[in-house]
Amino acid sequence: MELTLLLEYGWVLIILIILEGLLSADNALVLAIMSKHLPKEQQKKAINIGLLLAFIFRIGAIFIISYLFHVWQVQAIGAAYLIFISLKHLLKKDHGQKDKKGKSYRMTVAQIALADIAFAVDSILAAVALVLALPDTPMGDIGGMDGAKFIVILLGAIAGLIVIRFAAAYFVKILTERPSLETAAMLLVGWVGVKLLMHTLAHPSVHVIPHDFVEGPIWNTIFWSVMLLIALGGWFLSKGKTEKNDEAK
Repeated sequence: MELTLLLEYGWVLIILIILEGLLSADNALVLAIMSKHLPKEQQKKAINIGLLLAFIFRIGAIFIISYLFHVWQVQAIGAAYLIFISLKHLLKKDHGQKDKKGKSYRMTVAQIALADIAFAVDSILAAVALVLALPDTPMGDIGGMDGAKFIVILLGAIAGLIVIRFAAAYFVKILTERPSLETAAMLLVGWVGVKLLMHTLAHPSVHVIPHDFVEGPIWNTIFWSVMLLIALGGWFLSKGKTEKNDEAK
């Protein structure tokens, strides 16, 4: 591979890793929320299974990407599901504590799998859109696309999974230490659902919203600004366990 081509691919890979890291933070937050109610051992297993499923779905998505361009329903289901669980939590006075205690480990893993599928489609479509403009190489095809492009997307996906692995554990720890932060976390889950909904509405087969708007700076600025405001507001308004214990005394 020529030096200029190598530099071009390297630069896109760096951008893709950053992009995958941002997209995977959403995935990690949802994974943490869904597994938080489980006992510690099952919690770790659920996160590890979620990570494995995220890897499988992302790799699978790369191989069937030409088909996924037409399957907007997957993102629509994922968006509806995330918005549903967010509203369900926020509208319940007891914040779903009884439901959480009764929710089985298998049901939690099934919910994580559904969310992972939606995030895998979102992640890989974003990666392909970024890599598509790169020139072809003499490497041959893998999974229906240029071999070098496939490797770049694969490396980006792996970087995203590393973010999920560490971010999910961190989010679980934060939510355990500051239980009242969960309301803000569920608002974030709902907002992530809105993001998937926007991508669904911008899909070429639906085309309710211009695709350029969803991929452009205005929507991305709005999305990340709202994410930051919810996170900061939730953090400053929430109280940790030690603070609650001090007040009780």
